[in-house]
Amino acid sequence: MHNIEPFYLWQDDYNAEEDERSPFYGQEHSQFKYEHSIYDHLIHPQWEFFGSETLFTKLLYVDYHRQCAILEFIGEWNDAISNDVMTLKTEVIDILLSNGIDKFVLIGENILNFHTSDDCYYEEWFSEIEAGWIAAVNFREHVLEEMRTANLDYYVNFGGELDELHWRKYHPRQLFAIIDGLITKRLNA
Repeated sequence: MHNIEPFYLWQDDYNAEEDERSPFYGQEHSQFKYEHSIYDHLIHPQWEFFGSETLFTKLLYVDYHRQCAILEFIGEWNDAISNDVMTLKTEVIDILLSNGIDKFVLIGENILNFHTSDDCYYEEWFSEIEAGWIAAVNFREHVLEEMRTANLDYYVNFGGELDELHWRKYHPRQLFAIIDGLITKRLNA
């Protein structure tokens, strides 16, 4: 797992550590010193710790004008034991919401497992983004199945083209436009 880096080709367009409105403003990352692990597996030092011992993120891009954010994840999303969604919501999402962000792209191809609890924080998050949306991109099928079982598809858009989106080939604004179009099409269907 230590070889899995967060996507870095958009760093010239956005850097969360340099954004005063970012929850990760001012943080510094070594390229060589591995500080964090998920269970007994070291992870690349570019991943952001936000309070969960098993789930890490990277805020890849924020566009305050378009009110969108892209977050990539690695690890185990565990709401049953550590209530990761609560930690994510209070430590990262609430800060973005307070800065006008209401569209969230969650990239989950490096989420290894998902353990559900209740949907309260998903419901709260969803209720705070009146005109926005939450999109889960490239989550693994067994993770999506657990999310479906928990009825999170009421709050989070996933499935269909979102499950096989080759997002790395796009500029972040293009990616937002594609996902926004897919979600708008779903809502109008």
